[in-house]
Amino acid sequence: MKKIIIIIAVILSLIIIGGISFYFWGIGPKSQNTENQIFTIEPGTSKTLIAKNLAKEGLIRSEFALDAFLFFHKYTIQAGDYELNKAMSVKEMLDKFAKGDVKINSSKITIIPGERLIDFAKTLSDNLEFGQQEFLNTISDKEFLATLIEKYWFLTSDILNDEIYYPLEGYILPDTYEFLNNLSPKEVVTSLLDNTSLTLEPLKEQITNNSYTIHELLTMASILEKEANTLDERKTASQVFYTRLNENWSLGSDVTAFYGAKKEMGKDSETWDVLNNDNPYNTRLTNGKMNGKLPIGPICSPSLISIQAAIEPSNTNYYYFVANTCTGELTFLTTATEFYAKTNELRTAGCI
Repeated sequence: MKKIIIIIAVILSLIIIGGISFYFWGIGPKSQNTENQIFTIEPGTSKTLIAKNLAKEGLIRSEFALDAFLFFHKYTIQAGDYELNKAMSVKEMLDKFAKGDVKINSSKITIIPGERLIDFAKTLSDNLEFGQQEFLNTISDKEFLATLIEKYWFLTSDILNDEIYYPLEGYILPDTYEFLNNLSPKEVVTSLLDNTSLTLEPLKEQITNNSYTIHELLTMASILEKEANTLDERKTASQVFYTRLNENWSLGSDVTAFYGAKKEMGKDSETWDVLNNDNPYNTRLTNGKMNGKLPIGPICSPSLISIQAAIEPSNTNYYYFVANTCTGELTFLTTATEFYAKTNELRTAGCI
């Protein structure tokens, strides 16, 4: 009898030792793999189901060990998306669940200098939780725009003109932004304009003391962004355009014609339909409507150097420039004769 009791005691001891060993093995890291994966806990999910799902996802060694751990340790688990990996212990995972240390779903989005607002709206809708048209509707909502005009010194009633395609075109500056994916269009717009405010603040005195309004300066800057590449070229192109305005000439800018016709340079052909499209952006019109006038608003998102060029044109005396499409360089000219001669030269070389 005594021998049987000893055998039973040994067996029980082995079972207990085995159970304890299995428990500590089961709550330890499954492997050394630190590659994160997303684990989602829906609201109202039971702890038993969480353990089962963790095992199903291959993140823990044993759901039974986790159940046992939860029996001895009390955790209040919060719903959400969590970044976990197989190198984490059960305790480390549960600590994240208890703290609500959820993955923040955000997207980094870049506005490229010269990009149009409609293209940026598409990028936003591809990454965030609202559609392109919802964003465009928001930035065209005059009640919302009125609140923005009250908030930001650089926004004026100029953007409320019904003939402007997109009221905030040119006011959202190139940069890389990070947004929470669940932000509303209004929250995104506010964040974008906050950045514009910070960027323009050092130039505020120059802008407010300029003979041109902030709307006109940004319009000029947006044209320069499309027409020239370097700061020096943009400053000289700026001088050309201001001189033509002062002489009551049209700017004669192809980029304004394409924007006005809702076409894209480089993708759509330059046709007489584009160049003669009668709209308040097209400075290629020859009927005199745009003589001495800037487009009704910006045509893209200008970079800071384009804004600087619009504020500080070069001290030169040109009336024309032509772009060499082979090199990207601009040639500046004083007379129409020089302009047409250079144009013909470039055309013969296949660089226009």
